[in-house]
Amino acid sequence: MTLYLHGLGHFHPEPEITNRFLEELDIGTSEQWILERVGIHSRRTMMPLDYIRETRNKNPREALEVALYTNAQIGKRAAELAIERAGVRREEIGMVIAGCSASDTASPAEACNVAKALELEVPAFDVTSACTSLFVQIHLLSLMQPESLPPFILVVAPEGLTRTVDYTDRSAAVLWGDAAAAAVLSTRVPGRAEILGSSLASSPAGADKVMVPRLGHFRQEGRAVQMFAIKKTVQNLRRIQQEHRRDDRNFHFVGHQANLRMLENVCEQCEIPPEKHHHNVALFGNTGAASAASVVSMNWDRWTASDDVAMIGVGAGLTWSGYLIRFADCGKR
Repeated sequence: MTLYLHGLGHFHPEPEITNRFLEELDIGTSEQWILERVGIHSRRTMMPLDYIRETRNKNPREALEVALYTNAQIGKRAAELAIERAGVRREEIGMVIAGCSASDTASPAEACNVAKALELEVPAFDVTSACTSLFVQIHLLSLMQPESLPPFILVVAPEGLTRTVDYTDRSAAVLWGDAAAAAVLSTRVPGRAEILGSSLASSPAGADKVMVPRLGHFRQEGRAVQMFAIKKTVQNLRRIQQEHRRDDRNFHFVGHQANLRMLENVCEQCEIPPEKHHHNVALFGNTGAASAASVVSMNWDRWTASDDVAMIGVGAGLTWSGYLIRFADCGKR
């Protein structure tokens, strides 16, 4: 079944966690240490910087209370940009699906919070798969019967992951940033791009390798997770190259923005030249489920009718997914 992409949107909160800021927390890290290992210069956060500096985010419950934004608020901002770019009216959105790594509420669904912020009275529910949430949402839509869906669907990934970070743990503090990404999709109405070759797989045996306990701090087995992420990204990227790469089109790569060094390793193995590898992790950190889509959104005006973008996601579960965005000659919106 064909799935069309009409518009993408993104949003990053304003407070910036620089490497200098992390150095001043005195947690045994430095600019050089961070750049050598993960290639990240800065990240954005929902939390006031003074709060992080004073408390090191010791209590994640308190972080929800002091945050400058909710997930619904950043999701709304990303969604508004996606809807504007899609060239549709807000009331044409017939369904909202959301998902992320750290929801604001166990109940109601985060999608209901986002839909309320957008003043949409439509079916709204969550499809959550941590950092692959947006990928899984797209995959499920690609399997559904077009006649069972409204003409336009909004999918949203609002991530406030810094609220789960223990800022005495340098391995976590250097990675995470907050962001939201959103997309307007259709199974019926042709759009600016098609989504092709969506895939999804999981290895639940590794479910304990990456965790965000409810109102607890993020934790992971760093090296094991990175090796997993590289392996599955390479496998998925090679599959898409074999199945969908065409000599008459430009082939680009956008991976889950876990860290820059990981992505560079993937590019080396899959022979992706630097000019065809797009990322924002160096300036915004790992933004979880919002990460890959936010990269494509930030480059929205540069894509042409001859561009293909391979999208690869990996995350807790352990889960991996991928698809190709094939842009068409139907004008920019």
